[in-house]
Amino acid sequence: MNTVRTVSDAKRTFYSLHTRPVNSIYRRIVEELMVEMHLLTVNVEFHYDPIYALGVVTSFDRFMQGYRPEQDVDSIFTAICKAVDGNPQQYRQDADRLINALGGTSWDGLVGLTEGGEALASLQQIASHSKFKYSRLFAIGLYTLLEKLDAEAIKDSEKLQAALTKLGTSLNVVADKLQKDLELYRSNLEKVSQAQAAMAEFVEAERKKREQREQEKAAKASGAAEVSQDSGSETSSQES
Repeated sequence: MNTVRTVSDAKRTFYSLHTRPVNSIYRRIVEELMVEMHLLTVNVEFHYDPIYALGVVTSFDRFMQGYRPEQDVDSIFTAICKAVDGNPQQYRQDADRLINALGGTSWDGLVGLTEGGEALASLQQIASHSKFKYSRLFAIGLYTLLEKLDAEAIKDSEKLQAALTKLGTSLNVVADKLQKDLELYRSNLEKVSQAQAAMAEFVEAERKKREQREQEKAAKASGAAEVSQDSGSETSSQES
C-alpha cells in the first residue's frame, strides 16, 4: 500500500537538500510555495502542465528577488522541486519553452485560443479535460503569458478582467477565482517588494555606520600614533 507523503515529509526533504539557513524574510515564502506545490502534487486530480510550471518558476523568481546570499537561490529552488518529487530542470525548461514559443502570438489570439504555440496546445488540452485541477500557480502562469504578450494591457483592469472571463469560460475555471488569486498575487508582490526595499535601506544604513566606525577607529589610531611620535621627539630633544 502506497503511503501519501505529508507536508512534514516535504519539509524534511527540503531541509536535508538545502542545509544552509533560509533568510528569515524569505522563509515563509519558500515554505508556503513548497506546501502549495506539495498539496497539489499529492492530489489525484492534479496533472502537471507547462503553464503550472511557468507559474511556479515566475512566482519563485519574483518573490526571491534580492535574496542574499545570491548563490543559494538555485539550491533553494532545486530543493523545493525535489521535496515534492519534481524535477527542477523540467520546471525551468518547460517555463522557458512556453515563453519562447509565444513569438507571433497576439493577446486576442491567446485569449481566444487560436494562437500561442505550446501555450495554446496546453490550454486546449486543459479545456478538454473535464477534471482539470485548478491552482493559484496555474493562474500565475496564465497571467505571466498575458504579461509577456502585452505588459501594458494587464494594467488595464477592464481588459484583463475580460480576458480572464473569456479564458475562465473556455477552461471551465471560475473567472472570479482567477481574478481574486491574481489580485492577491500582485498584492503580495508589492508587499515583498516593499519589505525588500526596507531591508536594502537597513543594510545600506548599517554599511555606512560600519564605515563610519572604522574611519573613527582609524582616526583615533592615527592620532594616538602621532601623540606617541611627538612624545618620543620631545624626549629625544630633552636628552640632547
